[in-house]
Amino acid sequence: MTVLQTALDPAGPDYQAHREAMLAKLADLESEHAKALAGGGEKYVERHRKRGKLLARERIELLLDPDTPFLELSPLAAWGSDYPVGASLVTGIGVVEGVECLITANDPTVRGGASNPWSLKKALRANDIALANRLPCISLVESGGADLPSQKEIFIPGGAVFRDLTRLSAAGIPTVAVVFGNSTAGGAYIPGMSDHVIMVKERAKVFLGGPPLVKMATGEESDDESLGGAEMHARVSGLADYFAVDEPDALRQARRVVARLNHRKAYPDPGPAEPPKHDPEELLGIVPGDLKIPFDPREVIARIVDGSDFDEFKPLYGTSLTTGWAALHGYPVGILANAQGVLFSEESQKAAQFIQLANQRDIPLLFLHNTTGYMVGKEYEQGGIIKHGAMMINAVSNSRVPHMSVLMGASYGAGHYGMCGRAYDPRFLFAWPSAKSAVMGPQQLAGVLSIVARQSAAAKGQPYDDEADAGLRAMVEQQIESESLPKFLSGRLYDDGVIDPRDTRTVLGLCLSAVHTASYEGARGGFGVFRM
Repeated sequence: MTVLQTALDPAGPDYQAHREAMLAKLADLESEHAKALAGGGEKYVERHRKRGKLLARERIELLLDPDTPFLELSPLAAWGSDYPVGASLVTGIGVVEGVECLITANDPTVRGGASNPWSLKKALRANDIALANRLPCISLVESGGADLPSQKEIFIPGGAVFRDLTRLSAAGIPTVAVVFGNSTAGGAYIPGMSDHVIMVKERAKVFLGGPPLVKMATGEESDDESLGGAEMHARVSGLADYFAVDEPDALRQARRVVARLNHRKAYPDPGPAEPPKHDPEELLGIVPGDLKIPFDPREVIARIVDGSDFDEFKPLYGTSLTTGWAALHGYPVGILANAQGVLFSEESQKAAQFIQLANQRDIPLLFLHNTTGYMVGKEYEQGGIIKHGAMMINAVSNSRVPHMSVLMGASYGAGHYGMCGRAYDPRFLFAWPSAKSAVMGPQQLAGVLSIVARQSAAAKGQPYDDEADAGLRAMVEQQIESESLPKFLSGRLYDDGVIDPRDTRTVLGLCLSAVHTASYEGARGGFGVFRM
């Protein structure tokens, strides 16, 4: 076995400083997650409970198999926007009757569960995950449809939600809708386009137009029950396949539906795996608070892979990128991890070869980010850094094995692309609280703008205001710094969540299990032209 050794000193001052910085970031993150958990606030939660209803996460908990985990996705969606953190929707992966499922649940304590632009983005991301990994999709529905003041941002793209449901069904991926309350207007198409529909007696209300709209459109007088109640849909319209007497009964019936799906994983569960030989708790003290200080990614790998066993590939070549083979919760993985931040030509060529090898062997890839991007400068341009970086990006773009990414530190510029950033469709992408991502570092970006402005003034023969320049640089640095932080990026769904470093192995294990629900085959060719 090639067990990784550690040089980490948990008693040392550097480790302690890094740990304290990470714990402070985690405390801040926890306060933001608490906002999502609070839903619409105490007033609306209490009103919901007085109606005898369960909260969104309580419904999910009753749906899941006892004592099984729920991997919540995009919990910080809408952070930094005018909409509540969490975007009035809960999404995630959990096990129901032994079957891994993608679960979505409207939060009716937030504006009646109405969808805003970030709810839509979150729902579409969940659908992408379900389709890519062949996960049955269970929708726990209670929504008044679109949040009307923001309809201009929802209506046109919102049709993709219904399109996705039909595509999931066409692909043989089961879809189940459990309706607990209103499912109005466009929301009516969620049960309308699902394979299996369960409605709760005297609670579910499913109609394209409620009584007021019907009155305005046709002059017809109607009431909720006769127009779209659960019993009407169970007895008359046939939209409801199952009629539940209350919420627990609806969730029980949903579990029975899943039990009868005959939905099987493409690959067997690998069974128990040896834990890392080094303590995952120590992941708190590896990444420096100042990302300009490099750290050894092998210290991270040693605390997330099975038995801390890692076979490094080309260890003496392109040393700013660590590559190698391991297993994680029994699943084989190829790992690419940035060591010193900058990617040179050697690292780029090494990565391209490694990605090809993983595709030859049908091995999923895990990208651990800490990169400032590809190296710049006359020497490196003349050495072919553009074509070598393009070679790495080409390999990532056309690789067909599942990819997963974790942003541990910096993830700047084209290095973010080469390491399989969001635009390159990794199956899952998570960030640590220490991560930062932008087109370049704040100081570099502000400096570039300053140089360009100074050159422009010189070309016009005008004096340059150094005091104004200092103010501009400070403002730009502050803006880019705030826009590169995990909360900002996660709020825009550029990742699937910001996670505690200590949970990395568990999160990746859940993702690998989900990935292996669908069959896959690596690219045996089909890469674009590699410029040599």
